[in-house]
Amino acid sequence: MSGMPTYDVVAVRKHFPALSEGTAHFDSPGGSQVPVQVADAVAGTMVSSIANRGTVTAAEARAEEAVALGRAAMADLLNTPAEGVIFGRSMTQLTYDMSRTLAKNWAPGDEVVVSRLDHDANIRPWVQAAAAVGATVRWASFEPDTAELPVEAIAALLTERTRLVAVTGASNLVGTRPDIPSIAAATHAAGALLYVDGVHLTPHALIDLSTLGADFYACSPYKFLGPHHGVLAAAPAVLEALAPDKLLPSTNAVPERFELGTLPYELLAGTAAAVDFLAALVPGTGTRRERLARSLAALEEHENALLTQLEAGLADIPGLHLYSRAAARTPLALFTLPDATPTEIYERLAAANVNAPAGTFYATECATHLALPPDGAVRAGIAPYTDTDDITRLLAGLTTAV
Repeated sequence: MSGMPTYDVVAVRKHFPALSEGTAHFDSPGGSQVPVQVADAVAGTMVSSIANRGTVTAAEARAEEAVALGRAAMADLLNTPAEGVIFGRSMTQLTYDMSRTLAKNWAPGDEVVVSRLDHDANIRPWVQAAAAVGATVRWASFEPDTAELPVEAIAALLTERTRLVAVTGASNLVGTRPDIPSIAAATHAAGALLYVDGVHLTPHALIDLSTLGADFYACSPYKFLGPHHGVLAAAPAVLEALAPDKLLPSTNAVPERFELGTLPYELLAGTAAAVDFLAALVPGTGTRRERLARSLAALEEHENALLTQLEAGLADIPGLHLYSRAAARTPLALFTLPDATPTEIYERLAAANVNAPAGTFYATECATHLALPPDGAVRAGIAPYTDTDDITRLLAGLTTAV
């Protein structure tokens, strides 16, 4: 991209104390390493004077500020109103909560569409919620040879009884990025809601919920350099129409009515710090959203260049089978080798201080549809701190391992 700021991975890596251990980390799809700025924000909040949210004491005000700053940061990252940002223990917990809330309005004969491309956290909550009320589940399948999920695979399942479509923004197993705006258009034309699992997409692309079309978008800060918890974003007007189960004395205000118990203020502070770190990946001025757009464009170019290097090297390894082949995909490679099991490759790489785990990574339906071995496949994911030396070490480790 002409005029794009230079991505300085050497400068970025200096902020990650974990990298001093010498490990080449390709395990970021399961959880990224954390910059010191995020750790400092978490620790600083935990050791400060803090209390339950309120407006009387300084400790109460500090808790209020942590929540407000966390919501504002996620609002900038996703380009969505802060009033529609919900925090929870994990994406899985938030999705279960929302599935039970939405299912209150379903009846026998209603239909829910799920995708075999998805992580189970965006499948099982909907399957179980549908079963509880007698609704029907319809399955959208992807093409195993290409790992593509065509819009038509979902659109063909939509009827006047469809209440919800659940689909991933990017597969955590094979990296496929479905055409979400087109899926959203088809879903809304059928009068249904769209729930998007953005856990694997958010670390690798600039998200704009104003154009993506998702009614609900879930993600996890620990996948994009932040702490362990979950985020669910939706238009405040959509949330106002829903009645989740909650404690009698807890507020009925949106989005707080969806947040059960006291929020983890330290994790919200860490999340704001992670978003600020992402916005500063390349130098520049402007609003945080403008800096995020610039930084994430540079990051995407950096990660795609590394993916090209990785895939070129993988192509030279005899017998290697690459499953991550969609035209639009995240910087991830999923593969098997003929002369060693995925677990054996994983263990041999780990012995060389290269972390590229093997498994199915909770994408049970996807792994079954791909006919993966019992122990899955080796998954190598690229992150903001990945450099060319990491790629070289992974390829050398694979050559030695086989």
